[in-house]
Amino acid sequence: MQRFASLVLGLLLPLLAVPAHAQGPFSNWAAVVVAGDWHAHSGGPTEAFDNARRDIGLTLAGLGFAPDAIRQYSVRPKRYPAVRPSKTDLRAIHDDLRDLATKNTAGCLVYLTSHGAPEGAVLDDDILPPSLLAAVVDDACPARPSIVVVSACFSGVFVKPLQREDRMILTAARSDRTSFGCSEDDKYPYFDDCFLSSAPTARDFAALGRAVQGCVARRERDTGAEPASEPQLWIGAGLRPLLPLYAFPRPPPRGSAKPAAATLSRGAER
Repeated sequence: MQRFASLVLGLLLPLLAVPAHAQGPFSNWAAVVVAGDWHAHSGGPTEAFDNARRDIGLTLAGLGFAPDAIRQYSVRPKRYPAVRPSKTDLRAIHDDLRDLATKNTAGCLVYLTSHGAPEGAVLDDDILPPSLLAAVVDDACPARPSIVVVSACFSGVFVKPLQREDRMILTAARSDRTSFGCSEDDKYPYFDDCFLSSAPTARDFAALGRAVQGCVARRERDTGAEPASEPQLWIGAGLRPLLPLYAFPRPPPRGSAKPAAATLSRGAER
């Protein structure tokens, strides 16, 4: 019991340490958003992963993450000069996350959208195994809350290796199931689309994870995609009671002043 209380206190301290002028609980968090591939299932090109990467970054900024603490990565970065993502490379992602986490000490979020296999997720020309992603997050973000989202086929293989008391893990599929929405014509993979559409009405990341699970199930039923991918949600015992404290900002009521325009426009990158 004493160990659990110490863990909860340790997780609370970064939240309580957010400066008084900060706009919300995520303003001192580090985030990386990675598009790991640009191929459709057919082998042809698709914008689905980069569309998701771009708009997940915008959504995180809307949830209170500082724009300069969000780093994006693309396999083809030169195609997207408006946002100027970095090249998808594990060493660069690791170094950047560690640097961001040194400056933004309250927590970390990692979001990867790509193809997947039972061995891990596609990261450009390589496969990123779950144990290696766990090592990256452990090294860059020790002793602080972390949220890891993996949108890929078979991404449930990441759940167990990534588990920590202070971590939440959300994946697009079970370890033995594919996910859907990676064709040449899809704007986003199903899972990423559900993350984006569910975020505006979710209260916090725990509620968002559950909403994404329900949204994906409905989308797959509506389109006849089977077998069901069954997105996985796991929350460590130390983080579970604290997630309600990390509540998302709500839009102002009708008639109130409009919020300042976002740093990036959704139409800026096509």
